[in-house]
Amino acid sequence: MPVTKQLTIHRLLLFLSCVILCGAARQAKASLGFQTISQDELKMTSEPQAPGAPAIILFREVDRDDNIHTPHEDNYFRIKILTEEGRKHADIEIPFLKENENVVALKARTIRPDGSVANFEGKVFEKYLLKGRFEGRQLKVLAKTFTLPDVQVGSIIEYSYTVDYGEYKLFDSHWILSDELFTKKALFTLKPFNDSYYGTYSLRWSWNTLPAGAVSPKEGPDHIVRMEANNIPAFQSEDFMPPENELKSHVDFIYEEGFSEKDQANYWKHFGKQRNGQLESFVGKRKAMEEAVAQIVAPSDSPGVKLRKIYDRVQQLRNTSYEVEKTEQEQKLAKEKTVENVNVEDIWKRGYGNGVQLTWLFLGLARAAGFESYGCWVSARNEYFFTPVTMQSSKLNANVVLVKLNGKDVYFDPGAAFTPFGMLTWFEAGTVGLRLDKDGGTWIQTALPQASESRIERVGKLKLSDTGDLEGRLTITYVGLEAMYRRLEERHADEAARKKYLEDGLKGQIEAGTEADLSNEPDWASSETPLVAEFDLKIPGWASNAGRRVMIPAAVFTAGERGVFDHAKRVYAIYFEYPQVKADDVTIELPAGWQVSSVPPPQNQDGHVILYTLKVDQSPGTVRLTRKFAVDFMMLEAKYYTAFA
Repeated sequence: MPVTKQLTIHRLLLFLSCVILCGAARQAKASLGFQTISQDELKMTSEPQAPGAPAIILFREVDRDDNIHTPHEDNYFRIKILTEEGRKHADIEIPFLKENENVVALKARTIRPDGSVANFEGKVFEKYLLKGRFEGRQLKVLAKTFTLPDVQVGSIIEYSYTVDYGEYKLFDSHWILSDELFTKKALFTLKPFNDSYYGTYSLRWSWNTLPAGAVSPKEGPDHIVRMEANNIPAFQSEDFMPPENELKSHVDFIYEEGFSEKDQANYWKHFGKQRNGQLESFVGKRKAMEEAVAQIVAPSDSPGVKLRKIYDRVQQLRNTSYEVEKTEQEQKLAKEKTVENVNVEDIWKRGYGNGVQLTWLFLGLARAAGFESYGCWVSARNEYFFTPVTMQSSKLNANVVLVKLNGKDVYFDPGAAFTPFGMLTWFEAGTVGLRLDKDGGTWIQTALPQASESRIERVGKLKLSDTGDLEGRLTITYVGLEAMYRRLEERHADEAARKKYLEDGLKGQIEAGTEADLSNEPDWASSETPLVAEFDLKIPGWASNAGRRVMIPAAVFTAGERGVFDHAKRVYAIYFEYPQVKADDVTIELPAGWQVSSVPPPQNQDGHVILYTLKVDQSPGTVRLTRKFAVDFMMLEAKYYTAFA
């Protein structure tokens, strides 16, 4: 997962956002205790409401306390192992965000089928799940991992732990009800933050797809919010599915400081005015921006040329959101200012800023150049699908600029590294946002790029040997977002690592064992030019003998495509990050004296938003394989899955 300007990290698939009040030491709380051993649960061999399940959650409890001094969450799981496959659930993994969280007070045990107990006394390990940067901060997602002892079919495993949050840090809270296992019973509680000394906060909550029969969360006389749910279906993951957080049953708790507006229109008007005021304070340095524009563009430049020059100049500035973290000592040696109370004039003069700041600098420059331009906050759709109804302003978490160019609305985000001119990162495109103005803003939806703008083109001139080996020259061209994300992923790598990255990527696209050697030096620095990789390629044993004949596949690059949509049924919509095209054009020279006896008929399956073509042409001594797969949509309802697969 690339880490860009907006936060893409989640803990246990929870939406994570926070208001930092101040920093201090952390303190742990004892986790929930174990339950009494139940003979009925020990004798259980199946669950009628989850037939064939390898394991089920008998009981789960989540107790959240947002006390400002010791915020924490106690978690308890009681799991019944029903089949041999279910024994894998003895391997426990508890993710956490190292910057703000820690997993403490961990206890676990195995209850054998005969009722005897094996307490966990082994070692707990930590492993990295993700490392990256967000707005100049290093983010590290780790997991506590351990394995419960002596887990057999029929066993019950129990474990509890506390997630200890940073003292004086206030988090939005969430209950995620869905799990990969069927859950018989679950209890959830939340003790809200309530301390007027640190400010006035209001609390709202909303929910999505609660299980059948579940009663919505209620606040009791003690001000603790509670909910019970029973028979929660197992969550099924699928390839190319929408964000899991959008599909799982969940409850969101939202803290708001300073106002408790219940009316949706008034809420967003208040939010829009507040954000617009902050933005105008940041970009309102007209004279400085006009002086900067004079250094970038020429008076004779057309509007399109002017805007592109401004865009390119902003992208040339140092973007601290994508740099390797520096220590405080290194920052002092470099004499870099880290204060955030800056404006576009400061960013321009010092020559660097984070991704959000650079995008707003582009807005200031565009306005100074005479363009009608607006700042926008949009909802990154890699985590969820935004709706204004829930009044969750934290989900407007990525900033872009709207510019009126030649009568059209065009969106830009130069603060996202390697993003081509006129394009957005995939999670900012085709999503809802708020265009800011002094009256509170206007709802917009950013444009989705056409499939032709993001392509992978593979062109090969290969030769087949008498022994069935295939070798020759292959050129792969990555265009648009396909180039952007490869450049982003390898931005800190050296030449050797980048070479291996491209070679391994090619090998992963071919079924047979492949030898690939990158022979050129691709352009890793540009945002606009395609990323072109040239290879010397060899596929040993690509052709197979069938008696007196030799069989050769009608396509070369199919390894990553097999089995993706082989399931008979589909639960969730098919969701692609962005429209895209893959096109292959491979010419194969045959050994002397070989003749083609038959080729498959041409295929042309045009579903308007989906296109697949395959054609095999033959001429004396050669075979030409051309194939194209184009996806020109973002999401397709599950009811169309049969036609798609």
